[in-house]
Amino acid sequence: MARPVSPDPALSITADLEVEDRDLLVRLGGPEGEHLETIRRELGVTAGVRGNQLFLRGAPDDVAAAQRALTQVLEQMARGTLRDGRDLARALRTLRDNPGLRLRDQSEPVLIGRRGTISPKSPAQSHYVRAIHQHDVIFGIGPAGTGKTYLAMAMAVRALSERRVERIILTRPAVEAGEKLGFLPGDLAEKVNPYLRPLYDALHDMMDLDRAQQLIARGAIEVAPLAFMRGRTLNDCFAIFDEAQNSTTEQMKMFLTRLGFGSKAVITGDITQTDLPSGRTSGLADASRVLQGLDGIAFCRFRDEDVVRHPLVAEIIRAYDRRDAARAERAEPGTDDEE
Repeated sequence: MARPVSPDPALSITADLEVEDRDLLVRLGGPEGEHLETIRRELGVTAGVRGNQLFLRGAPDDVAAAQRALTQVLEQMARGTLRDGRDLARALRTLRDNPGLRLRDQSEPVLIGRRGTISPKSPAQSHYVRAIHQHDVIFGIGPAGTGKTYLAMAMAVRALSERRVERIILTRPAVEAGEKLGFLPGDLAEKVNPYLRPLYDALHDMMDLDRAQQLIARGAIEVAPLAFMRGRTLNDCFAIFDEAQNSTTEQMKMFLTRLGFGSKAVITGDITQTDLPSGRTSGLADASRVLQGLDGIAFCRFRDEDVVRHPLVAEIIRAYDRRDAARAERAEPGTDDEE
């Protein structure tokens, strides 16, 4: 929720924040000053640029909080971890909602990808990255767009580049959602490839396309449907099981029991978005109950405020959550409404 600017000029103060690097100040202001509106919306102060100074006006407490927040933001911009207006808005919102937070502590770079530095962008993402460092089996559960798979992929590429693992295995269920696999053209590999495309896209953000193809060709990176995991033992690897809400309880148990020596597994998904047939229990939902509390296993849960896609995505998620909560209160079946 945006923070309102104090409406009473008599209760407002003005303060200046000096920035030695003029280019950095220009980046903070944004094209034609559009980021100044972001500062107003998120921190409740008006902002302007004059020479090498950013001047702020608003209620005394809001101005003081804005000075602290923008000092941290400028530091992160100089380090390259805040690259655009979306990153700025997210950082300001995080600092507004967590006044004691230090961005430096939560935004340590994970990987230098093709599009710049990849690092956590929220406290939940920072906790997730730490959990991946510290545990062998990690569950990332929450809505789409919270960076669960993307950060896990970055951690996997880093582990491979540092030779802490010998290979990366990326897998997800090939669950039919409206179109039968049998009706699609091609052999089995060609049929399931569309289901695996998001994993390839994320991988290509992490490294040069030719390099990725070389690693795939020699087996250092494997992208495969979940069914191909059966009967294998996954030693010295970093395995990512994406869209795990679409696995059955049997498939989840099968995957988890593939883990061998020197390996790490990250399982990601959104329990509320299963495409399984009616009556089938999600393996992700089941595992979150059965495995909770076991040593060596971490559960990281994301919420709609952790969404790092377009800001409207979080609002869409909230709207559907309200609809579902209203249905539950009325004890009506969750059927799809069509006009």
